[in-house]
Amino acid sequence: MNKIQMNPIVEMDGDEMTRILWQMIKDELILPYVDLNTEYYDLGLVHRDETDDAVTVEAAEATKRLHVAVKCATITPNAQRVEEYNLKKMWKSPNATIRAILDGTVFRAPILVSYIKPVVRTWEAPITIARHAYGDVYKAAEIRVPGPGKAELVYTAADGSKIREEVADFNGQGILQAMHNKDASILSFARSCFEYALSVRQDLWFSTKDTISKQYDQTFKLLFADMYEREYKARFEEAGITYFYTLIDDAVARVIRSKGGFIWALKNYDGDVMSDMVSTAFGSLAMMTSILVSPDGNYEYEAAHGTVTRHYYRYLKGEPTSTNPIATIFAWSGALRKRGELDGNTELVRYADALDAACLETLESGKMTKDLSLLAQDITPTVLETAPFIAAIRETLDRKMGE
Repeated sequence: MNKIQMNPIVEMDGDEMTRILWQMIKDELILPYVDLNTEYYDLGLVHRDETDDAVTVEAAEATKRLHVAVKCATITPNAQRVEEYNLKKMWKSPNATIRAILDGTVFRAPILVSYIKPVVRTWEAPITIARHAYGDVYKAAEIRVPGPGKAELVYTAADGSKIREEVADFNGQGILQAMHNKDASILSFARSCFEYALSVRQDLWFSTKDTISKQYDQTFKLLFADMYEREYKARFEEAGITYFYTLIDDAVARVIRSKGGFIWALKNYDGDVMSDMVSTAFGSLAMMTSILVSPDGNYEYEAAHGTVTRHYYRYLKGEPTSTNPIATIFAWSGALRKRGELDGNTELVRYADALDAACLETLESGKMTKDLSLLAQDITPTVLETAPFIAAIRETLDRKMGE
């Protein structure tokens, strides 16, 4: 069989068990069919430390040049990781760095199989989380307050004038945190959400806490509303979809009572938390896609979950693991499909569709990893370790590619 040719995409390697899965997926499910063409960047924690995290910036800039990237899960180090890996410093989240450079929005949606029923009984269709990818706590400045004193928020304009706002009087030790955002990033977020909703013809919900955060959250609300009225209202009405704003606590209640099938746009931290809630309620983080979309047409695909540390430590001891590779496989298929769509490469698009279908067909046949077997209903699962499960997908994919 002649391998499918393609233009290059950015490949960002990662850490721990997902790094092991990364190579297995390439060897078993991609390289036999595709003449894989990638610009490779090692975002493993050791190499990020060696390069003072310059490799992360280089990978993001390459994505702006090639327009499509696929990323493996990576470690965001805490104090324990700094000691474990003997790091120079506690490096920031590579995802946050990449999102800031690409100025994108993260869209996360569950991958559904028939025998895993959502915990929320009313949910009939996937809920896609649209997460703003800049600012909030991920770009916050923090101070550990040593003792009594006054804290102020100070803005110094280019002309030297100042705006001051008293934050708190401390009569003892405490903590301070300052968050920021930018109108330009919020507008990019809004545009990405409106355009994505139109592309999939789904209603768009947006929620913040503007009644309490009368500047920060209200700015999001007002910028969204203004863009919708000026640029998107007529297009939404023509497409038969709606844009809906409500407070986040009201939105949570509405989401739980809904049937699903819509996009829920959220600020950065809110989206981080709610995507975990939605994915868990639908089944598993290992069954959650994650796409970073920038308003100028750049795409980065990754799994929504972490590096599966517990399985990695078992793997290092030579013990068997049953690690779910589905979200990582869908990251690869998503990136390859988008490359094919942008280039008019129908063979590559067909292959990506076949890979997704092979994964779902294998799962629906009852073959699955241990995490899914614990959730499966009305089926007798065949639990497979990681390598045999990927081999089962390969068998299904061979058949589909031959059809």
